[in-house]
Amino acid sequence: MYHSPACKTGQLRAGFTLIEMSIVLVIIGLIVGGILTGRDLIDAASQRAQITQIEKYNTAVRTFQGKYGYLPGDIPDPTASNFGFQPRGTAPGQGDGNGIIESNCSGGATTNGRDAGCAELGVFWQDLSTASLIDNTPPYVAGSGHPNNYPKTTGYNANPTLNSTPGVKDWIPTAKLGTANFVYLYSLNGINYFAVASVTHIGWDIESTANPGLTVQQAYNIDKKIDDGTPQSGSVSVCYYNYDIHSWEVIYAAGGGVGANGGGNCTPTTAATAPASTDCFGNNNTAGAMAYSVSTNGNLQNCALSFKFQ
Repeated sequence: MYHSPACKTGQLRAGFTLIEMSIVLVIIGLIVGGILTGRDLIDAASQRAQITQIEKYNTAVRTFQGKYGYLPGDIPDPTASNFGFQPRGTAPGQGDGNGIIESNCSGGATTNGRDAGCAELGVFWQDLSTASLIDNTPPYVAGSGHPNNYPKTTGYNANPTLNSTPGVKDWIPTAKLGTANFVYLYSLNGINYFAVASVTHIGWDIESTANPGLTVQQAYNIDKKIDDGTPQSGSVSVCYYNYDIHSWEVIYAAGGGVGANGGGNCTPTTAATAPASTDCFGNNNTAGAMAYSVSTNGNLQNCALSFKFQ
């Protein structure tokens, strides 16, 4: 009797049945779904950690103020020196006790809330560290150069980068969101802010190379959880300071400089704004309130966030 080659003893039939293929596809789907779910859980955890970090810094500031009578960085001499903090200058913005964290690099009459390389904005983190209210310890000591220059002090790297020693992480706290995000501060119109953005270089202005480091979805989730979920209002907004884009102005992380979806120093606008891939928020070219661009740019790293001191 003739037997076909496929029926010879010991030879298996090639290919899968429909049932076998279905099982394989189900398994692949479960694996992919598990990976995506795991990423979502990790991302959600990092967002919660970021919120907690800002809350801890707010608590540290309130505790410092309750104990010493001034905001960190803003505490004047001789009070600062008597408590063992970095000595202060005598000009406005060099420890003047006015409740606004600002700076004065030259010692003249003019102060600036974004000139973060010196004075009150510079020693803010060191004051909290010296008071044992945060873990981050800036690597400089009293007497190392002019007391108001930070980080431009004698004996230290004047332009820390992500890879230098000391580096960016040694001057300002690393943000819990990761991806080269850090926490820094500035003041605008008499209000103090923490900000979270990607910082790759610190010069005279500590955020001289800051970039949007949050995805649109991350920014929206954080804003919605602790504020109003809108990009241009409330205690959380998409403002940040980037000297390289526009000097001396706080801008919106919405695709560019001062004119991007708002005016200088984060002045809100409802003007019709055409959507773009670089947007953190917009109004789809229809005059009216702005909203986070979650549906179009949700996974793009287009956003930064500012948090008013609480």
